[in-house]
Amino acid sequence: MELTDWIVLIGTLAAIVGYGTWKTRGSKSAEDYIKGGNSSKWWTIGLSVMATQASAITFLSTTGQAFSDGMGFVQFYFGVPIAMVIICMVFIPLYHKLKVYTAYEFLENRFDLKTRSLTAILFLIQRGLAAGITIFAPAIILSVVLGWNLVTLNIIIGVLVIIYTVSGGTKAVSVTQKQQMFIIFAGMFAAFFITLNLIPENIGFTKALDIAGASGKMNVLDFSFDLENRYTIWTGLIGGSFLALSYFGTDQSQVQRYLSGKSVKEMRWGMMFNGLLKVPMQFFILLVGIMVFVFYQFNPAPLNFIESSTEKVKASEYSEEYDALDKKQKILFNEKKAVSLQLAQSYNEADKQNLLRLDSIEKTYRAEAKYLIKRAIDPEYAEQFDQLSQEISKMKGNPNNPNYEEKSAELTQLYKDAAKDSETNDRDYMFISFILKHLPNGLIGLLLAVILSAAMSSTASEINALATITSMDLYKRNVKEEKDDAHYVNATKMFTLGWGILAIIIACFASLAENLIQLVNIIGSIFYGNVLGIFLLAFFFKKIKGNAVFVAALITQIAVVVVWWIDLMPYLWLNLFGCVLVIIIATIIQSTQKKVA
Repeated sequence: MELTDWIVLIGTLAAIVGYGTWKTRGSKSAEDYIKGGNSSKWWTIGLSVMATQASAITFLSTTGQAFSDGMGFVQFYFGVPIAMVIICMVFIPLYHKLKVYTAYEFLENRFDLKTRSLTAILFLIQRGLAAGITIFAPAIILSVVLGWNLVTLNIIIGVLVIIYTVSGGTKAVSVTQKQQMFIIFAGMFAAFFITLNLIPENIGFTKALDIAGASGKMNVLDFSFDLENRYTIWTGLIGGSFLALSYFGTDQSQVQRYLSGKSVKEMRWGMMFNGLLKVPMQFFILLVGIMVFVFYQFNPAPLNFIESSTEKVKASEYSEEYDALDKKQKILFNEKKAVSLQLAQSYNEADKQNLLRLDSIEKTYRAEAKYLIKRAIDPEYAEQFDQLSQEISKMKGNPNNPNYEEKSAELTQLYKDAAKDSETNDRDYMFISFILKHLPNGLIGLLLAVILSAAMSSTASEINALATITSMDLYKRNVKEEKDDAHYVNATKMFTLGWGILAIIIACFASLAENLIQLVNIIGSIFYGNVLGIFLLAFFFKKIKGNAVFVAALITQIAVVVVWWIDLMPYLWLNLFGCVLVIIIATIIQSTQKKVA
């Protein structure tokens, strides 16, 4: 990074923190601090809701998702517009009428204190983990790529967020998120057009899409009913709708954004703005990843985008194998480049099939590279792999050996483990590596500011919501003495500070998953369906009482965790499963209680 990049990066982040702190100084009442004085316009609400969801993971991981698997991930968001309509019709009028600070206040009015407290605690667990991940995600990647200290980065991101969130509360979060979304949009548009410009002159946008399509990256819609496939139009419309409905309707980090609106009309317009813009926004971010993929059809790409991992394997006993693989990759690149150029000149089926074949070979090379890196960094893994390989080799002379299939399955799992390891799985590193190596000075600083701004916006919403739930649903509800507004403002500030520090600690001890954006959505899916079911029981099942809901919620949460643990269904379906299960169990318990009575 050059001086220009540092000026752009530091200047942008300092401006956001300074503006947010100055603009919202002096919040005296709980109404002001927690609900932003109910003064937000629809565009502020819409941008704030989008910024809360669009974390750094969105830009680092979604682009990597497109690079590896194509555009199909956009189907995940197809349920958002459906959820927005339901939230505007049901949730917003009810929350506004009751004048609640949190979504969970309503549950005590409808059921009882223990149901309110349980639902609030489920939120605190889920969102507390997510807050740490939203800090950790950009920090781990920037630390590896830039050589910065990971703990220092976690602390910097966390402290910047804490400064203006503690100072100004909900209004500070909303105000700064407008600036952050402007920076995010500007940075991503700049990245898209500059990437397109870096592709050879005779390859325009349309031909770039043809090349991506020939490699299977432009398969946007999948109408199959295969439960093994995570992203189909059905998982998006059904599972995605339930996830979005629970996230935007019951997650305080989102509810708090639109509770700050001036009126029901402003809240509704803000949410519909988000619903209409969310899918195109995610489509565009994926498209940026596709353009980077096309760029690498004409420019050499490393076998693995994590340079530190490549250095480790090259310094190990596997260096010769890795170098041989690297040479094969370079030969393959030249062939792919020639076919891509040919495809751009005259698009035909033969060239398309050839490019698809070459892309498949490259994926194999990348998988082998991950396997070699894993062996280099983990001696126990290497020993286990060698032992299994030898056992299977001996069994090949006797294919009827009952242990053959079992040992082969274990070996296959070891290959999969290598692909998921935090030091081999480079999907989330692709975009930042591309930025640093191929984009001009100034834009590098802007895009790093985009990544850190996104991390800050999501984290700010999360710790703001966590503090509000802790203050209003747990602390205030259990304090016996009457306290004034100033007391609860100060208490919420202290809880904000506490959750911010806890998020930093979680970030320092977190570890990478197969894909960061999937990790966040998995955590949400484990809890959101159950919480949504509780709210639907409150809205539409008037005869069901608090005791039945409380017991049903406990049973459901255990069941969802077990189903996720044994990998019985794709994680998006957990939202539907949890929602339906808690409703069924609560209905059964309530009917049983009536019979006993």
